Formats: sequence, structure tokens, C-alpha cells
Amino acid sequence: MGIYDAEEHSLKSQGEALQAVVEKAEPALQAISNLTACEPVLNGGWSYKQLIGHLIDSAANNHQRFVRAALQGELVAPGYDQAGQARVQATQQADWPTLVTLWASYNRYLAHVIAHLPEDQLSAMCRIGNGELVTLKFLVDDYLAHLKHHLQQIGLA
Repeated sequence: MGIYDAEEHSLKSQGEALQAVVEKAEPALQAISNLTACEPVLNGGWSYKQLIGHLIDSAANNHQRFVRAALQGELVAPGYDQAGQARVQATQQADWPTLVTLWASYNRYLAHVIAHLPEDQLSAMCRIGNGELVTLKFLVDDYLAHLKHHLQQIGLA
């Protein structure tokens, strides 16, 4: 097995892992009522809505990072203004089923994107905000770890 085969398998595995997380979590999230979704569930007062809104932001931001890094061979991107994003998007007032559907659909597509990233671009150097230089491969791995971390906080991963 050559290096390309190993990397391709790794990306395919990452895409499959993301798909599996979505398939497991989506029904549990859909079963939560809109009223319950508004209640604090995490330290700091985050509700289910705010958590899923944060994960939608993460999917959207990382989607652009992955594609741009793969196309350009490098990436310099702005950081993430978590409080500002939540405020401007009014996630707490959003319809819960819409949030869950968007999160699940976006991550299913992102699983497809990850599985098809060009392996010869995985070493593309990326800087997000004032962060350290990391590779595109690191961003992909970190995305899945971040998603699982937050879902584990609420018992769904």
C-alpha cells in the first residue's frame, strides 16, 4: 500500500466516522422538544440550540477552510467569534427541528467533502486567526474531534 492509498483510506475513514456520528446523534436530537432545546444543558448556560448552532458554525467555517486549503495549497482564515456569531444568528430563537436538520445535512455533506479531499493537499499549511500553523489534515482531524467532544458533553457521541 502506497502513501496515497493510506491517506485516501484515512480521509475515507474520517468521512465515514463523521457520517456515523451524525446517524447516531440525529434521532436523539430530533426527539428533544423545542422547549427542552432552549434550556441550559452545558456549563456556562449553553442550551441544546446554542450547542447545535455552534456546531453548525463549525461545519460552515471548516467547510470553507477545507476546500480553500485544498484549492490554494495554503490558507489564512479569520478566527471564530463565537459570541458574535450566536448573537447575530439568534440561535436561541431559531426553530429546533430546523437547526437539527441543518446540522445533520451539513455534516453529511461535509463527510462527503472530507472523503474526497485531494490527498496531495493534506500537508497544506493553514493559519486560523492568530493560531499556530497547522496542516489541512490537522484541521480535518480536529473538526471531528471537536464535534465528538461537544456531543459527548450531552451524551450523544
